[in-house]
Amino acid sequence: MAKRKKTRKNYRKGQKLKAWRRLLGRLALGIKVVAAVSAFAGMTVFFILVHEIATQCDYFAAETITIEGNRRLTQEQVARQARVRAGDNILSVNLSLVRSRLMAHPWIAEAEVIREIPSTLIIRIKEQRALAVVDFGEKFLINHQGRIFKAWNPTDQPDLPVIKGLDLSDLEVYGHLEPSPPGVTMPDSTPFRAVMQVLELGQKQGSILPNHLIRQISVDRQIGLTIHAFDQLKAISLGYSDYIRKYHMLAELFSYLKRQPSIFDFDRVDLNNLQRIVVNPTKTESPQQGD
Repeated sequence: MAKRKKTRKNYRKGQKLKAWRRLLGRLALGIKVVAAVSAFAGMTVFFILVHEIATQCDYFAAETITIEGNRRLTQEQVARQARVRAGDNILSVNLSLVRSRLMAHPWIAEAEVIREIPSTLIIRIKEQRALAVVDFGEKFLINHQGRIFKAWNPTDQPDLPVIKGLDLSDLEVYGHLEPSPPGVTMPDSTPFRAVMQVLELGQKQGSILPNHLIRQISVDRQIGLTIHAFDQLKAISLGYSDYIRKYHMLAELFSYLKRQPSIFDFDRVDLNNLQRIVVNPTKTESPQQGD
């Protein structure tokens, strides 16, 4: 009896079908990628065209440039530093770049630039406030944070105290003073910290030694501070500590001296030791007989 033949499956036909499907899938994916890239390129070109039209359109030309916060600098100086002017397209103005230009000016401490559609630019600045002149052989202005912000020149404020006897390292240490890690000795900023304490007291209303009357602050790293104040350049030695009490004592001393007709004036007061205050009266020549 003959054996029945088994029907052979057409494996080759199935493999061809799968290959075609894979090919069609890859073609479909390629078409989608090309379509997405084309759409992206089209949108990019569209936005570029919109940007070009907007940044050249007269509708967005700056009609108003508002400058706020300037006191020392004129509005013309601020606008010139920012390099903006009426008629500039506000959409074409690089706000970050304008702010960087403003911050490059030594008298500008902070700056903000805002655009208001359709035709306004707003520039807000905060100016540096000079506290004193520090003299290292070359003079520099320091602000109320004790940081140098520009070289001094004769056109700057004429009534600022001049600080002598400091090193540049004193200011660097003062500006970065942080609590010392355990077991680590940090650089000392005592001289400049003392100067800043005196200048802070001189800003208070009714201070016996207001900053505008202080001509010079001399720093002796061992002894402390000596203030040269008033038109006659009276020397007032304060040392390194207890400045609030010493200012109160100085106010009482001035009040006392005004009530003493026998004391015409003085040229030096030593307040280093509050238990032993020394006053040097002004030397005057006695009138000769017969004059």
